Amino acid sequence: MNRIKLTGLIAAPFTPMQSDGALNLDAIENYARWLHGNGVVGAFICGTTGEGFSLTTEERLEVAERWVAVAPKELKVIVHVAHNSLGESQRLAAHAERIGAHAIASIGPTFFRPSSVAQLVEFCAPTAAAAPSLPFYYYHMPVMTGVNLPMIEFLRLASQRIPNLAGIKFTDENLMSFTQCLNFEDGRFNILFGRDEILLAALALGATGAVGSTYNYMAPVYHKVIAAFQAGDLNSARRWQSLAMEIIEVMVRNGGMPANKAMMKMIGLDCGPVRPPLKNLTAEEYAPLRQALERVGFPAKVPPANDVPLRSTLAAATQAP
Repeated sequence: MNRIKLTGLIAAPFTPMQSDGALNLDAIENYARWLHGNGVVGAFICGTTGEGFSLTTEERLEVAERWVAVAPKELKVIVHVAHNSLGESQRLAAHAERIGAHAIASIGPTFFRPSSVAQLVEFCAPTAAAAPSLPFYYYHMPVMTGVNLPMIEFLRLASQRIPNLAGIKFTDENLMSFTQCLNFEDGRFNILFGRDEILLAALALGATGAVGSTYNYMAPVYHKVIAAFQAGDLNSARRWQSLAMEIIEVMVRNGGMPANKAMMKMIGLDCGPVRPPLKNLTAEEYAPLRQALERVGFPAKVPPANDVPLRSTLAAATQAP
């Protein structure tokens, strides 16, 4: 099993769809090459941004196969395999191992939820065991799942129960909990930060890897954040982070996930519509979104990929004073 920690920016890709909502698998190869060309080191597929829970199991298998088949070898594919049915989650995990994915991840169950860390670990363990040769990441996102348990306790228990536990995709604003997990057993586990809008705060605490949806279309901005932080230029780092915040605020205010996917169309990578219960933007809603984004500098203020230090690692960035 690959125990090397993931460092750098990992995108959470959208699942490309055709106008009728069917999968658009043919779009994935160019998408993967775009991410790699923008210095992204990994693709966390079929997660929240990828509408994983809105896809059938068969569709998720197809999406995973295509990403692994066409992604540049330097782009690590992490397959999100969570399902409220443990059997389906195990099936997805075993498939990810067979096709040669880099790692798997699983969010907590979202309907019947565990009431203790021990129950959560017992739910995750069989999924991890279905792909024993792959690193397993627990996907902590309490705002979506309602599973808000102490992650430091999860690491303590899961490290004894899950041999292939690699770390946590930590999508939460609790920076004390994040830091506790980073420091657990002298940094034994790979804790990937999942809040793009406060990446700079995570850098200051020692983040070495990050997963996010806005890395799909704003990776060069975050490379600027990292480079400035690494150089000790906090004013520049704050300025670039503030630009990201302004763009994210407009996206959230104009529909959230549907607006997020619409922004891919604006940069020339049309990933199609979202699926119900999400609601696609109408033409009347799309135009004001674009105008609002242009007012805060998107995409004009996003530097071209060749203008930033690509494939910089957050590990290097954390060496800044």
